Amino acid sequence: MTGSPGDAPTSAAFTAAITLDERPARHHDVAYAATTQPCPWPKAYGGDLVAAAAAAAMRTVPEAGEGGKSLHSMHSYFMRPADIGAEVLYEVELLRDGRAYSTRHVRGYQNGKPVYVALASFATGEPGDSYSPQPPAVPAPETLPTSAKYLADRSGGTMTAESKAYWSGGRSFDMRHVPGPVYLTVEGDRAPHQAVWFRPHDRLREVPGLSRAQRDTAALAYVCDYTILEPVLRVLGLAWARPGLVTASLDHAMWFHRVPGDGVLDDWLLYAQEAGHAGSGRGVGTGRISTRDGQLLATVVQEGMTRVS
Repeated sequence: MTGSPGDAPTSAAFTAAITLDERPARHHDVAYAATTQPCPWPKAYGGDLVAAAAAAAMRTVPEAGEGGKSLHSMHSYFMRPADIGAEVLYEVELLRDGRAYSTRHVRGYQNGKPVYVALASFATGEPGDSYSPQPPAVPAPETLPTSAKYLADRSGGTMTAESKAYWSGGRSFDMRHVPGPVYLTVEGDRAPHQAVWFRPHDRLREVPGLSRAQRDTAALAYVCDYTILEPVLRVLGLAWARPGLVTASLDHAMWFHRVPGDGVLDDWLLYAQEAGHAGSGRGVGTGRISTRDGQLLATVVQEGMTRVS
């Protein structure tokens, strides 16, 4: 697994996750296969599915030329746990192609059953006034410890050597928390908000079938799922390594406000997050992803299961 002791962390797991092989469609119009990436949990990482489905949908909508469109929203449901290191077949239904908008329905199948479904919408974009909220003022990422440095001399709870390596360098992205991580304990106050700086461990590799802008859009879809429920855990006083804690993504919505420009993911992005609700074994997290200079790239909302046995 990338992130094992002695290995330099890379972003290769992410680009492998969105590298698709075209396959004959069984149920709908177009189909692609992708392999879920290693992680130390019983099921595949949810952002892996979102990013691969986004890549599959983007490959069916022309990006350039007259009528070219970019992904502007995606709404997902996680139906069953997906096996790790196994293929998921993403079948894309071409629901509509209009002058300004196109719509795609993506269904992910594994072992003959649907594990994931999404609706994705694409837009040409139009001129007009704009507004975006300013991101919170937080310490610069260079002043914060990496996950690897934070975890180097720490242990406890359900954390294993494998999960420690994964948190430290196996997730393709360097993540730095404000006020502090919730890996082993809840660092800072039990407040319903936090921020995470992130960027790839190294320069992202090219992905066949996707432009750089499409690859970077999929990168936002991939990384956003790792920490979106953490404000919920924080306000409940729960750390990831808490014995008996079980979490799962239930549904996920994402709006892409700007197409990432060339080089945007070479610098740090700020993910400002807040708990919207917690109760009945579920929690809602919201987040906004901005560039260092305050340009809003995406908004994320997710409901997840949070269960302690």
